[in-house]
Amino acid sequence: MDGTLRIDVKGLHYKELNARLREAANGYHRIDLLNVFGQRYIGTDIRRPLEIHIYGVPGNDLGSFMDGPSIIVHGNAQDGVGNTMNSGEVIVHGHAGDILALSARGGRVFVRDGVGYRAGIHMKEYQGKRPTVVIGDTAQDFLGEYMGGGVLLVLGLGERHHARFVGTGMHGGVLYLRGEVEAHQLGKEVGVAQPDENDRKVIEGLVRDYCRYFGKDPEAILSGEFRKLFPLHLRPYGNLYAY
Repeated sequence: MDGTLRIDVKGLHYKELNARLREAANGYHRIDLLNVFGQRYIGTDIRRPLEIHIYGVPGNDLGSFMDGPSIIVHGNAQDGVGNTMNSGEVIVHGHAGDILALSARGGRVFVRDGVGYRAGIHMKEYQGKRPTVVIGDTAQDFLGEYMGGGVLLVLGLGERHHARFVGTGMHGGVLYLRGEVEAHQLGKEVGVAQPDENDRKVIEGLVRDYCRYFGKDPEAILSGEFRKLFPLHLRPYGNLYAY
């Protein structure tokens, strides 16, 4: 059996919803979840290509430990989207909450609007996998905190960047910001540079994907000014350890 399955999950406990989702994942290419209202862990433990459309607001840890599916959220998402995600993609047609892509080690997350605190915290790279996060608007404080790998692109399409402690403890990966950011907003562990030719290729590819998902104009976004934030040290807190 293949095709699309529609499941009305109104009132379902998150454990029952996810049990039904895992069972259906073996027989369909696309599953639409209707009337989602805060159910957690949607997509967790699914390890095969599958398109999951969510209508409503999913709960915390959407796509956590996910390995393969694509999740499209037709609305906002809560905290912990892509928590420790291994592969796959999450596309949010709205805002997302705190700790977006916490410890993600692969896959991609696109958020049309803004996100909360500590987006990209502790992202890492793992056996050739490189997590990627694109945020359309801006983020709250501690963006890219303790980031150890991957790509984090923040487009600043709405309000001016006001996050503080950006890149605090960053020791790997790269963070691109479109628009103005002041030196006092940055962590001491990051440097700032103009994107080089390779950086521009990465930025352009991600901007075009973002615009394809959300119906935006890539040329208008790419005409803006971008900055590259990079880690100054691989082990910024090494002197705190006794060994």
